[in-house]
Amino acid sequence: MNTSVLSGILLTIFSYFLFTLQDASVKWLVVALPVWQILFVRSVTIFALCVAVGRGPLLRRSLRSPVLKAMVLRNLLLLAAWLSYYTAARDLGLAELTTLYYAAPILITILAVPILKEDVPPLRWIAVVVGFIGVLVATDPFGTGMKLFLPVWLALQAAVFWAFSTVLLRKTALEEVTLVQMAISSGFFILFTGIPVAISWVPPAPVDVALMVGTGLIAGMAQYALFEGMRRAPVSVLAPFEYSSLIWAFGLGFLIWGDRPAFQVFIGAALIFSAGMIIIAGERFGRHLKAG
Repeated sequence: MNTSVLSGILLTIFSYFLFTLQDASVKWLVVALPVWQILFVRSVTIFALCVAVGRGPLLRRSLRSPVLKAMVLRNLLLLAAWLSYYTAARDLGLAELTTLYYAAPILITILAVPILKEDVPPLRWIAVVVGFIGVLVATDPFGTGMKLFLPVWLALQAAVFWAFSTVLLRKTALEEVTLVQMAISSGFFILFTGIPVAISWVPPAPVDVALMVGTGLIAGMAQYALFEGMRRAPVSVLAPFEYSSLIWAFGLGFLIWGDRPAFQVFIGAALIFSAGMIIIAGERFGRHLKAG
């Protein structure tokens, strides 16, 4: 396998572990604090890290970046995805919500063809489908009788917005360095989350402040790993590895809250792992064929 592609896969898996850790932290915080406030402090922390590393030259480059407009569009899509996802979460169970949201990797692979002009071989399509079946098995959503009503549509809408934002990320990742993209992204969210925060600020406890800042640090590392992964490998290769966050979610749920996964979760996890192995085997086999 190409070293760049392999490093892109490893960075992507690591990024989704960190994003899952961030979600666990946010789940802990939302008991006492509004989501807007958590996202605001998270964004301020990431932006401060970027400025501390890049200083003035980074800010000037960010304002003149050729991907500025594309990044604004991507972050609008990302904001819409988060709002849709959190709204749907009020009425849907975790199994239903997770299953619907994980339509995103399939959409990403589909969109990579017309938008990014990527050649998606059959093995990648198989990997995406196998991974999605693994999510279905692990979450068992149909045991509860899912129906098409507003929260379901909102969760599907979140998957669509996330898919488009991820494809745009691949385009911007090839044209701009990671630190600039992080600065633009976090600056955007400071502006848009700052408005509701200014209206309804809830004084946090010192431990909550520390946890929010920690969430920002984790999210910053996750963003950096994700952006770098996108720079090194095609988005259709990386899409199935988004499913790995389900494994991290069940693992962290057990360690933090004592959640015990049912047997079908382990079967689903094996299918998700198999999806990643299909991608890796396909890349290695394809390289040997070209070399021969």
